[in-house]
Amino acid sequence: MGTTYSSEQQVTTDAVLAASLKEQQEKGPDQRQMHTKSHGLVWGEFIVENNLPETLNVGVFARPQKYPIWVRFSNASPPEKRGKLKSDQEPDVRAVAIKLMEVEGTKVLDDEENTQDFILINHPVFFVRDAQGYIDLAQAGSGQATPEVLQSLQPTFALLQEMTMKNVANPLLIQYWSTTPYKLGSHAIKFSIKPQQADAGDEQKSNLDNYLREAVVKFLTDEGKETAFDFLVQLYVNEEETPIEDPMKEWKESSSPFIKVATIRIPSQKFDFEERKRLDESLSFSPWHTLSEHEPLGSMNLARKKIYQELAKYRREHIQKRLREPQPYTFIQDEPQ
Repeated sequence: MGTTYSSEQQVTTDAVLAASLKEQQEKGPDQRQMHTKSHGLVWGEFIVENNLPETLNVGVFARPQKYPIWVRFSNASPPEKRGKLKSDQEPDVRAVAIKLMEVEGTKVLDDEENTQDFILINHPVFFVRDAQGYIDLAQAGSGQATPEVLQSLQPTFALLQEMTMKNVANPLLIQYWSTTPYKLGSHAIKFSIKPQQADAGDEQKSNLDNYLREAVVKFLTDEGKETAFDFLVQLYVNEEETPIEDPMKEWKESSSPFIKVATIRIPSQKFDFEERKRLDESLSFSPWHTLSEHEPLGSMNLARKKIYQELAKYRREHIQKRLREPQPYTFIQDEPQ
């Protein structure tokens, strides 16, 4: 089980990477190109369930245990320009990235030795089918797309509207999905995290530009509450109901019910301080920070492998260069407007 690249997919991925690096250079080379705005980096634990079916006792789920974790909540969008991030009031996709630590086993990449990342967004499907979809969407955004390309993007436009118009009052109280498939030993799965608390739909959304961070601060710090999510997996059934290569198609619960394999517990804590924000900025999350037993599947994930690696490498190299050899203020251009 796995995914291989065609030469055409390699060319497409390189084109997406080149465009992403160009945007990162223009809008802030020392910042993430996507998921730039954080609502908080918080600590917690990942608690594997007892008595899982033997077929699911694989990788980090091999036996009941607790892993220390970092959890980063964010908006998905890039910076608007150097030094300026979008207001939380504007439509956006919300995301969460989870990093398990003290993970033993053989990793796919060698840049982190003892971690396992899980990356999710607050919608069950992705907005493009493959890397070519990114290119088509960029062409549409710059007004260069042909009528045929615009027509092919109609499902993407509809999905983006649905994804970005969700009313999120608190990132701690909504469900998130992987959207793309992964291995679980010999199985193919998708995963999701679902809050154990009531939905945030009846919470009052504030008018602050950073109201999502403020909601997390209020919940975990000011009110001293803790939160928990069920970590759920869906098993592959067949290509029609649970396709590997089409992340725009939802794996319906009626076809593949969710199975709980772990609990994510985030205790009450203080996190809104400068040292934590520096750690937040320094961390790198990737679906390819993974044990081989949880290897990402599908061409979309294969494209993300190179893109995520290169963007993180460029960001870290720029930070080191900026510290090692400071440039005149006229070259930096990162003052907010």
